[in-house]
Amino acid sequence: MQLILDNPSTKSDNLPFSRNNPFQAKVLKNINLNGAGSSKETRHIELSLKGSNLSYNPGDALGIVPSNDPELVNFILEEMEWDEEAVVTVGKQGETLSLRKALTSYFEITMLSRKILQQAAVLTENSELQNLVLAENAAQLKEYCHGRDLLDMLRDFGPWKASAQDIVSLLRKMTPRLYSIASSIAANPDEVHLTIGAVRYSANGRDRKGVCSVLCAERVQEGEMLPVFIQTNKHFHLPESQDKDIIMVGPGTGIAPFRSFIQERAVNKAAGRSWLFFGDQHAAVDFLYQNEMENYQQNGVLTRVGTAFSRDTDQKVYVQHKMLEHSKELFEWIENGAYFYVCGDKERMAKDVNEALINVIEKEGAMSREDAENYLKDMQKQGRYQRDVY
Repeated sequence: MQLILDNPSTKSDNLPFSRNNPFQAKVLKNINLNGAGSSKETRHIELSLKGSNLSYNPGDALGIVPSNDPELVNFILEEMEWDEEAVVTVGKQGETLSLRKALTSYFEITMLSRKILQQAAVLTENSELQNLVLAENAAQLKEYCHGRDLLDMLRDFGPWKASAQDIVSLLRKMTPRLYSIASSIAANPDEVHLTIGAVRYSANGRDRKGVCSVLCAERVQEGEMLPVFIQTNKHFHLPESQDKDIIMVGPGTGIAPFRSFIQERAVNKAAGRSWLFFGDQHAAVDFLYQNEMENYQQNGVLTRVGTAFSRDTDQKVYVQHKMLEHSKELFEWIENGAYFYVCGDKERMAKDVNEALINVIEKEGAMSREDAENYLKDMQKQGRYQRDVY
């Protein structure tokens, strides 16, 4: 299977590669980092940037323009008894694609919105949908949209008095997925590496798959192409001075940018110390890049590594607990001018780490809670507390 997803309106051989003109990057390596028996699947993907003129800094992200799961597209075509070769209009320029191609590579079909359902309500006489889109049912509408996709809507609210064109006109264009880059271009010329956790779950009676993560886990083989572009991240980068110490907190796939940081500092023989906090479920099968990190530690590139494997102990231990355990040294590093970085889950982990950091400052700095919070705000203003959370 050759994965080449051209956007017909923006394809150009002369323009620099960008979000609107992605580069077709060859997959050099695609391996599962988790061991047998892990409940997770984390892909390490190496892509070639040869001939692209693309470059990046540690902390930047790579955008991938994904394609939808062919199985999901088949289910939609079957549900509606549509002809996959029928031609539909997409985009504002009036380009046309076959219905299958439009559903596969042009439209977002795994997410619903209030707007889509409101517009769909006029294409059916289904009273349940008419009722759901009423202003007083906004909460139920929001709940319905969560975790459901186009196929759910088509199955739940038929019969439809709508053509394929009517339905696809409700959909929005596929958005690229952004991933923190897990490599340094200085260490890997002409390459970019990613660390992608495959998203799979069951909801509302069906198995669901992350559009891009499962594309990378299941359908992109070595030697095939992925359409990519670089997304710079000016708010997440190494200190300008290589003498500065860095503290990195990145559980799970949050380790990605820190692999980039560490590789860059290894190449540049940076004098500053570095301390990595990594966590996941089981040490035996979920310690991502374990051999690399241990080698960096032996070679002195990584000064310290703190690990937290939450399912290996009776009480769940997370990265924030390891921070509190080493609060004295942590505060010494911070007082000494260290830069503090967090990457990963925004909902829980980043909040817990932020809270732990305030506690460390409060306790070791003998400060009030308010003073500790202000201390952290100052660090943020100085660019010494940076977060890449999602």
